[in-house]
Amino acid sequence: MIPSVLPTYNRAPLEFVKGEGAWLTTADGRRFLDLGSGIAVNALGHAHPALVEALTAQAQNLWHVSNLYQIPQQQALADKLVEHTFADTVFFTNSGTEACELAVKMARKYFYDKGQPERVEILTFDGSFHGRSSAGIAAAGSEKMVKGFGPLLPGFVHLTFGDLDGVTNAISEKTAAILIEPVQGEGGIRPVPDAELKALRQICDDNGLLLILDEVQCGVGRTGKLFAHEWAGITPDIMMVAKGIGGGFPLGAVLATEDAASGMTAGTHGSTYGGNPLGCAVGCAVMDHIADEAFLAEVNRKAGLMRQKLEGLVADHPEVFEEVRGAGLMLGLKCKAVNADVVQAGYGNELITVPAADNVIRLLPPLTLTDEDIAEAVRRLDKTAAQVAAA
Repeated sequence: MIPSVLPTYNRAPLEFVKGEGAWLTTADGRRFLDLGSGIAVNALGHAHPALVEALTAQAQNLWHVSNLYQIPQQQALADKLVEHTFADTVFFTNSGTEACELAVKMARKYFYDKGQPERVEILTFDGSFHGRSSAGIAAAGSEKMVKGFGPLLPGFVHLTFGDLDGVTNAISEKTAAILIEPVQGEGGIRPVPDAELKALRQICDDNGLLLILDEVQCGVGRTGKLFAHEWAGITPDIMMVAKGIGGGFPLGAVLATEDAASGMTAGTHGSTYGGNPLGCAVGCAVMDHIADEAFLAEVNRKAGLMRQKLEGLVADHPEVFEEVRGAGLMLGLKCKAVNADVVQAGYGNELITVPAADNVIRLLPPLTLTDEDIAEAVRRLDKTAAQVAAA
């Protein structure tokens, strides 16, 4: 008999009832160190006082009115994002998946309005993940994502990650945009080198294409800049954001330049819940913390400390781990052992990590974790690795 919750997840047998900072507590009182942050969502940790206050205050006044009306909290968050980024305008969604849908629509509408309706193709890369909508799975194109769900939405050209010549050769009169994650998350914590991001920006400029960046997982302070592309000194035309921007409340956004968004006029897109007062009140509180330069400097300091300790861990357990990869506090341990075994053993040591492709475990801790949390995390990873090696 099918369970009442559709069984599309292979869930760990863990139930958490309370969270604080980088820690989660089960009903029986066990405390887990959370290096997953709900898959890079709880950027300020669990139950951050400023987010609790923002949500509670807004909940006592107004939850939802729909986008038929002006929403002051939405305007405030849009203004903050425009102030701190390349963007001139923002559309709010509830998730990264919805942000992907709009980014694809925006790019295609841009060229339609320019009198080039044939320019609908978007270049994407293997190992990518852009959500599980029809556009998202078609963009990623992997067998795991698309098998059984055809026919696929057309208009995506899949390329080899890191092959700039392949990008140039794939451009045709049908090409509209390039879509890429500055750091692949689900694909195994694979950063795009700064030089390659610069080259992709130049390719777009030289060919009149739009550059779409998916910063759903790597954005909002995760790499030590507000957004990961800032390390390369470039800007996109369109950017997808979600996860960390809500700090745990479902919230996403598409950021764009005025030019890239020029085709999105009244009636071309909408959302019932997107940009609701509750979500945007929390998002404003998130931005007030994470956009602060002192906060980001501290993220970078802690990221350096954590990476140093992880390099030592890899050296101590060469039979389990191969390398450390990633940027900021978006880190991955490439495993020689089966990554799922490492994740599972970690549960026994009250440690949460997240598996990814390429036999990697992801370490996506709250950006607010302490030096003591880092030391404890590495201690538990060390114990976990020893157990995996002995198994």
